Amino acid sequence: MTGPATSTELMDYDQAVASFDPVLGLEVHVELGTVSKMFCGCDTTFGAPPNSQVCPTCLGLPGSLPVLNATAVESIVRVGLALGCDIASWCRFARKNYFYPDMPKNFQTSQYDEPICTDGHLEVEVDTDVGPRTFRVEIERVHMEEDTGKSLHVGGATGRIHGADYSLVDYNRAGIPLIEIVTKPVEGTGALAPRVARAYVTALRELMRTLGVSDVRMEQGSLRCDVNLSLRRSPSDPLGTRSETKNVNSLRSVERAVRHEFGRQAARLTAGGRVVQETRHWHEDTGTTTSGRSKEQAEDYRYFPEPDLVPVAPDPAWVEELRAGLPASPAVRRGELQAAWGATDQEMTALVNAGAVDLVESTVAAGAPPDAARKWWLGELARHANERSVDLAELPITPTQVAQVVALVESGALNDKLARQVIEGVLAGEGDPDAVVAGRGLAVVSDDSALLEAVDAALAADPDVAEKIRGGKVAAAGAVVGAVMKATRGQADAGRVRELVLERCGQA
Repeated sequence: MTGPATSTELMDYDQAVASFDPVLGLEVHVELGTVSKMFCGCDTTFGAPPNSQVCPTCLGLPGSLPVLNATAVESIVRVGLALGCDIASWCRFARKNYFYPDMPKNFQTSQYDEPICTDGHLEVEVDTDVGPRTFRVEIERVHMEEDTGKSLHVGGATGRIHGADYSLVDYNRAGIPLIEIVTKPVEGTGALAPRVARAYVTALRELMRTLGVSDVRMEQGSLRCDVNLSLRRSPSDPLGTRSETKNVNSLRSVERAVRHEFGRQAARLTAGGRVVQETRHWHEDTGTTTSGRSKEQAEDYRYFPEPDLVPVAPDPAWVEELRAGLPASPAVRRGELQAAWGATDQEMTALVNAGAVDLVESTVAAGAPPDAARKWWLGELARHANERSVDLAELPITPTQVAQVVALVESGALNDKLARQVIEGVLAGEGDPDAVVAGRGLAVVSDDSALLEAVDAALAADPDVAEKIRGGKVAAAGAVVGAVMKATRGQADAGRVRELVLERCGQA
């Protein structure tokens, strides 16, 4: 390259790793699973008709006053304690002023210089070719705020405001309790930076579920990650200029966004250009980022104390009660599950890396044996997730439905081949497994009269093989079994077919 790189040019990843040292910064937003919003009594149920869950307070109408959600405060304190944070004895809210159409009052009630939780950490494990490696991610702050509304840009090719015919705003999400977890610069990750980022968000999501404070459904936006990355030539150099990729909403995309930005920034710097401090949009379909806007500094938001809310001063005794009531950590819980399931360390690591621990646990709770639940989630379902470029949890199939498939296999009603077709049907929206079996006619044929007819036809079609079996070469029965399975479109009970073949040939 002879000139400055464009924003779409990428350097080969291995070359970028050899030339630059990455520094990560991750800002994770988690919507709390409270019944009502942060400062009013409006419902928070996901999927309601647009603008049906609003009131004068969350719309910022004149004369309305906020009232703090006590459950939200309790939830964030529990999160802070689980992350090893210091809990402030006194903190307050601030107004973050900006003009965006998705916040009708033109400011966001948040926390600025006095957050409720500071100085925590979370250890994450990344599997490497030489074994697991643990990284300690330092957390700068966890603070309370309210979520914004959601804009929908209609028309155009990108779904963004540029080129759209018109825009719509749904304020149902405006005011939902939100916590933001901000890391300190994460250094020393090298080539593992994308995987460390994914492992951190995975571990954070698992912790939120363990605490029961959020459903953390990334596909619904209840957990979103802003991915910051900067590059420098050497770990001894000052931090480079960072970019911030906004609202990345899947574990797979967190990893891909870091990897893409690593290559983009490396190409630009190597070509003599400079990295601009800006927000960037993530494009799931192409796995790329594009420029958003120049990144604001804190002073651009004109923070000032929120005059309508009193400071929050958690009682130390209450904080200690919450600490004592925390559930076992996800690591302890995984150990308990591993023991209960009889899984090896390698099998458990595979589940963690795939984000499948909760899915397998729920499948087992729905009645499936652990080995079978693990097999289907890490096998056939992982294949579908890869083909669709989504995380396992985003597939349109529930743990209960997977358990139903397993039960059909265990009962002999399905074999593995038919079960895969049932899963395809469920994913295609054809209903629960029983409905797919009925609709596609996929039940295993185990009726002896029907099987004998197919066996006799297969033996008659290949008399040489039939003679070998009669002569004692029972291994040759496999060819006849295969022919029967083909004739019945895989729906025959293979074990029973073999028994019938041997019986017909006098070898039973």
